[in-house]
Amino acid sequence: MATAQAPIDSGFDKNSTALEVIEGIDLSGKLAVVTGGYSGLGLETSRALAAAGANVLVPARRPEHAQAELAALADLPGNIQVDSLDLGDLESVKAFAQRFNATGRSIDILINNAAIMACPETRLELNREAQFATNHLGHFAMTLLLYPVLKANGGARVVSLSSTGHKLSPIRWDDLMFEKDEYNKWIAYGQAKTANSLFAVELDALGQTDGVRAFAVHPGGIMTPLQRHLPKEEMIAMGWIDEAGTVNAIFKNPEQGAATSVWAATAPALEGQGGIYCEDCNIAKNTQPDSSTARYSGVDPHGIDAEEARKLWALSELLTGVSLD
Repeated sequence: MATAQAPIDSGFDKNSTALEVIEGIDLSGKLAVVTGGYSGLGLETSRALAAAGANVLVPARRPEHAQAELAALADLPGNIQVDSLDLGDLESVKAFAQRFNATGRSIDILINNAAIMACPETRLELNREAQFATNHLGHFAMTLLLYPVLKANGGARVVSLSSTGHKLSPIRWDDLMFEKDEYNKWIAYGQAKTANSLFAVELDALGQTDGVRAFAVHPGGIMTPLQRHLPKEEMIAMGWIDEAGTVNAIFKNPEQGAATSVWAATAPALEGQGGIYCEDCNIAKNTQPDSSTARYSGVDPHGIDAEEARKLWALSELLTGVSLD
């Protein structure tokens, strides 16, 4: 059964850091895979997991760059390795999964962290919109191809990074790739983040019998390279920064931003649970679209709708040619 979408007494909050939520947890001998685990909150996620003793594999589009960024973590208890992966290229996804599966290792934690946000209109193979193809379809295909090693050691936790951006758009069933309507970078991002959340809902429903549990996570607002496509003027207009470039106090630092991913991946309080949307190191509240109190928090109904999740799963199988069968 899916876990109730309601906050619990987690012992942590929005100010908690990744190292704080994992304190006292021993991940020695465990293997974690963190996409994008070399930059921003992904880097802090890798740091926390390795600090707890986990061996961490970081698939990256630019492996040499990832190696350089991760060099500072070499002295942590857990070993960190890098492999090649371009989530926007399904052949690259398949090649990565094939290489990993051939190692005979099992995966204990999979954190689908990598993402692009609000980029200019970009078309990938088969004319697919880049944010949906990269953020959702790439992770969907990779996770399903890795499923045999996710269930191999009694099951794994899978964390899918969503966002409060899911509130910007449900799945656009009639125009998924913006082939009819004019492209809108924020609506495209919102749809992709809704897809990330729905993916966790259905993966958890299908994976429970194998011990595979899935969680969607909103990490909070964090200033990282994810904002690389946004001009300064736009971020000023949205109130994210001021004219001097000072970041609004509502934003978390990367250590705090990584905390909910790490909590969802390791917290004893979530043992035997899943299929939920988390934020601020807790299970998020249900919210209603457009309510003034829920603009930046909680999960809207379309983000955790089981029927929408099943429908998206079936469509994603068709678009990627990958399934659990």
